[in-house]
Amino acid sequence: MTLFTRLLSISALLFSLIIAPATAAEDKENTLYLDTNYGRVVVKLRPDLAPNHVNRIKTLTRKGFYDGLKFHRVIAGFMAQTGDPQGTGMGGSDLPDLKEEFNPRPFERGVLGMARSRSPNSANSQFFIMYADAPWLNGQYTAWGEVTSGMEFIDQIKKGEPPVTPDVIVKMQLAADAK
Repeated sequence: MTLFTRLLSISALLFSLIIAPATAAEDKENTLYLDTNYGRVVVKLRPDLAPNHVNRIKTLTRKGFYDGLKFHRVIAGFMAQTGDPQGTGMGGSDLPDLKEEFNPRPFERGVLGMARSRSPNSANSQFFIMYADAPWLNGQYTAWGEVTSGMEFIDQIKKGEPPVTPDVIVKMQLAADAK
């Protein structure tokens, strides 16, 4: 083994011992588990795009806010919306509304965005998961995450505005807090 090969091997070992665990911990802090009756949906949070919105989702998730909430607006070929404790689309958390964080992430299948009223600075707790691409939402809503696995479970959520028998978020948790 040459000196160069040994140094390369030592560098790789140091990376795996020092850098990789930090990256893994960061990944867990920015990974969301959204459990449905159909299975687990894994979401990659994007604080690089929308730090305040991601922080809000984390805060409410850690409080158990989303557990048991209905998917109250589910439009085939468009999106599934949840996050309203009233289940009507008119409610939110007791936290103040958020200022928009529009970003370049296109609204494509699997992207999560924050719902809001006509005011761009009215997002609170409601969010939606895209079934299909919706370029008309780009630059109009805040994208804050993307499904990395389990989209087939989102596809099974009952449709309607509201659905006759709405599905719920069974449990939502950060991977860092998962038991």
